[in-house]
Amino acid sequence: MHVILPDGKQLDLQPGATALDAAQAIGPRLAQDALAATANGDLVDLLSPLPDGASITLITKKNPADAAPLFRHSLGHVMSMAVGEYYKAKGYGADAIKRGVGPYIENGWYQDFDLPEPLKEEDLPEIEKIMRDIIGRNLPFSRREVSKAEALAQFPHDPYKAELIQGLPDDEAITFYQQGDYVDLCAGPHFPSTGRLPQSFKLMSTSGAYWRGNEKNPILQRVYGVAFATQKELDEYLFQLEEAKRRDHRKLGRELELFTIDPLVGKGLPLWLPNGTVLREELTNFMKEQQFQRGYQGVVTPNIGNLDLYRTSGHYEKYSDGQFRPIEVDDEEYMLKPMNCPHHVRIYASKPRSYRDLPVRLAEFGTVYRYEQSGELNGLTRVRGFTQDDAHLFVRPDQLKKEFLDVLDLTVLVLKTFGMNEVRFRVGTRDPGSDKYVGDEANWTLAERQIIEAVEEVGLPYTIEPGDAAFYGPKLDFVVKDVLGREWQLGTIQVDYNLPERFDITYVGEDGADHRPIMIHRAPFGSIERFTGILIEHYAGDFPLWLAPRQVMIIPIADRHNEYAEQLRAELHTQGLRAEVDDSSNRMQAKVRTAELSKIPVMLIVGDKEQEAREVSVRERTPEGHRERKGVKFDDLKAELLERRRTRA
Repeated sequence: MHVILPDGKQLDLQPGATALDAAQAIGPRLAQDALAATANGDLVDLLSPLPDGASITLITKKNPADAAPLFRHSLGHVMSMAVGEYYKAKGYGADAIKRGVGPYIENGWYQDFDLPEPLKEEDLPEIEKIMRDIIGRNLPFSRREVSKAEALAQFPHDPYKAELIQGLPDDEAITFYQQGDYVDLCAGPHFPSTGRLPQSFKLMSTSGAYWRGNEKNPILQRVYGVAFATQKELDEYLFQLEEAKRRDHRKLGRELELFTIDPLVGKGLPLWLPNGTVLREELTNFMKEQQFQRGYQGVVTPNIGNLDLYRTSGHYEKYSDGQFRPIEVDDEEYMLKPMNCPHHVRIYASKPRSYRDLPVRLAEFGTVYRYEQSGELNGLTRVRGFTQDDAHLFVRPDQLKKEFLDVLDLTVLVLKTFGMNEVRFRVGTRDPGSDKYVGDEANWTLAERQIIEAVEEVGLPYTIEPGDAAFYGPKLDFVVKDVLGREWQLGTIQVDYNLPERFDITYVGEDGADHRPIMIHRAPFGSIERFTGILIEHYAGDFPLWLAPRQVMIIPIADRHNEYAEQLRAELHTQGLRAEVDDSSNRMQAKVRTAELSKIPVMLIVGDKEQEAREVSVRERTPEGHRERKGVKFDDLKAELLERRRTRA
């Protein structure tokens, strides 16, 4: 057999050769440094036979991160061995510990256990200590193939392993991996030995998990770990986790009194508190201004609709599992609105349209309802009732590209306004092998091509994701990175030839004949709830002045300055700025601290000197820290704040 090296050269090997054999054939130093390999692009360990003719690349200790899935999976085996030794030291026999699955996952791994007594979070450091000892023993990983009968004989007292083995094909070899006296059913791949594994790992948590995800099965204890090639990467990851906890929008939502979810109202149905309502209205006002400049017309549609409306659109058929059950009223069936688009189609159809009327741009902050399982609900980012900044454009074919580009421009503007500058674009196309889509194949092909041409015209980087389209048309999704580097899918634009067909809507062309419009679906925010939840975490609750629910806190040093403080508040309030006075009996430092905890962006401190000169001392929260200015003329500051609000700086 032979393999192809990265430089294109062919390396001849004995049949059944492994990546280690290939490394040894090249040179002993490479064999010593090798950790893993890729074969035809797939990660493999040094022990597994290579396919004949495979293109291979050897991964060495110079670039261990390239083999991250392997060292994470291997550390999972080390942890499983360590758990066995931990319970052995407590007096339990090997048969008392039973194991479910233990795959590697993003950034780490998990392993499911059926244990004689549960592991507690405080036990994890001791397990880590045993893991480091096992790594220090430098135990080689070995691989062997066995029959199904041999495999079952290896685990006579473990029903979970037995069930997994019974489910494997009879005619396929079953593989075991072993380090020291620990043996596990595993397809691999693994590192060469425990001593070559990175020590930059940490056991994070435990949780319950149904065996094989079935609630009728026993609950096992799942232990999670994370691992990286270097300690620096691990430290950065742990810092990001702590920062994510600090920024959690559910926590900040409570502290800043933005929203609440009341069990008496219902799961996944957020209540917007006064501060959160201000934030929400600032977002909607911003979008309404942009829509007005671009010629959109506002509409309002009801929160329920006749079931036949959603049958005609296809939403009921395609998304029935994600919708609330129909409601029977006067021998008719109604549904909580899952989508705004069918309602907007009927508004378009409410009167005859001429080619001169197009494009028709209908916009609505429309509330829709989706059934989400309780376990999937998450603050504002996953809810059952949410409001979309929805718009539907009805255009002639010759208008499609221009209108699509304008929507693209609007969405990019929205993201940049909120400091979301790292954006990638995802073109969702139809999966030809799926039957979930509706409409003419030629229209699908045309719509997909038009989206790609528009994205390429503006020079945006994009990827194509087959199978990611909506059931009625292809789409362009905007995936942004927040300040923690996490990706979120936000706005979306869709080109749709199919709903106009399903509802048989038309316009009269220059030739006097009926023609079919094309629809563009558009939602730059996506969901106001989800967008707000992401914004809270993106800003850590430190909103820019224009967006902050509480913009200015005026802090009088003593009671005799309260009247002057109230005068300034009234002037700011008259100009539309959200200003308050802290006239409590607290000391000035305590008032400043309270405003800090409330994340109010601007604090104005006034005393005798400021009152006499009609000045203020300014303390501001900025991304870089605090900025303080003394002796600032109040009129100058007011003009500055108004300009910052106007420009949404």
